[in-house]
Amino acid sequence: MKKLLAFFKKETVLCVALMLAVFSMFLMPPDGDYLGYIDFRTLAILFCLMCVMAGLQKIGVFNRIAQKLLGQVRSGSGLVLTLVLLCFFFSMLITNDVALITFVPFTFIVLRMLGTKLENRLLVPVVVLQTIGANLGSMLTPIGNPQNLYLYGKAGVSMGEFFLLMLPYTLLSLALLVAFCVWQGRACPQFPKLEETSSQELSPVGKRDVYQLALYLALFLFCLLAVGNLLPWQAIFVVVLITILATDRRILTKVDYSLLLTFVGFFIFIGNVGRVPAFRAFLQSIIAGREIYTAIIASQVISNVPAALLLSGFTEDMAGLIVGTNLGGLGTLIASMASLISYKHVAKEAGERKGKYIAFFTAGNLVFLAALMGMNLLIWF
Repeated sequence: MKKLLAFFKKETVLCVALMLAVFSMFLMPPDGDYLGYIDFRTLAILFCLMCVMAGLQKIGVFNRIAQKLLGQVRSGSGLVLTLVLLCFFFSMLITNDVALITFVPFTFIVLRMLGTKLENRLLVPVVVLQTIGANLGSMLTPIGNPQNLYLYGKAGVSMGEFFLLMLPYTLLSLALLVAFCVWQGRACPQFPKLEETSSQELSPVGKRDVYQLALYLALFLFCLLAVGNLLPWQAIFVVVLITILATDRRILTKVDYSLLLTFVGFFIFIGNVGRVPAFRAFLQSIIAGREIYTAIIASQVISNVPAALLLSGFTEDMAGLIVGTNLGGLGTLIASMASLISYKHVAKEAGERKGKYIAFFTAGNLVFLAALMGMNLLIWF
């Protein structure tokens, strides 16, 4: 029983998705239509991207880039800007989850080099801004986060149209992040050059590393072409899987299979309840014309990925859901599951600051959410 409770606590969203799927099976017993529920394209591309990002992370690509950038920093504002904008811009390509998994632990190493006083002053606000930055930077691209990849496929729009939809929100987010970073960076106006930050954790670059880098970048390009429907996703899935099996099978252990199963659970639930006319009509009447705000509110309770999966079955306004679920990643700690990555690291490395972190996180998220909702009113009305 303890193991079951521990698993439920760790994988709450997955458990809820599977329970909803099982419940819906009583409404609509399994039949041949079930396969039609599942968006295999989204699952396959998401799997491929996870494999590629795990490979790039394993060979230390992102840490090396961060080291080079930090080597040029000469001020507190520059330091905070670099650490936060690494998450903001990289999340557009490597997803918000991977950006935080990579750069939040790196931030702890860097800030500890500045001494206890500055570390205590900067740690919480910098990690909060990194988390906000990763969640907001990821909204610009179809591959920035899982719900974008899914909704992009359902929307049937071009990448250019997707970029233009989210560009105003991204630019405002960038301006706000820069302002907050400069403000926080005033705590340490000058400090010595950060020599070879965390270099002891990185092995020297060898021929194998160069080969692997070229290989993973080629696979990443193939994934992008599949996202843009320029190559068949089935072929890319086979190519990536065979390549990983042939070069480094351990990469497969880094894939977030619980997220993939969460998608499957919600696909089954949505497909089943969508075949119940009364229930479908009820949900459509609630969501219709209120997609953005419904998505924002739902995200606060069940997080934005499940909100996207759930609401997409009962509206045709995918643009509204794209905006709503991205903005909905701001707010509560569970509004975006990526936010839990940062919180867990703070809890592990600096547990005495958890209360301060949650307070700063909530305040910062509400400020950004209010600003972006204000922009939304200007754009949509």
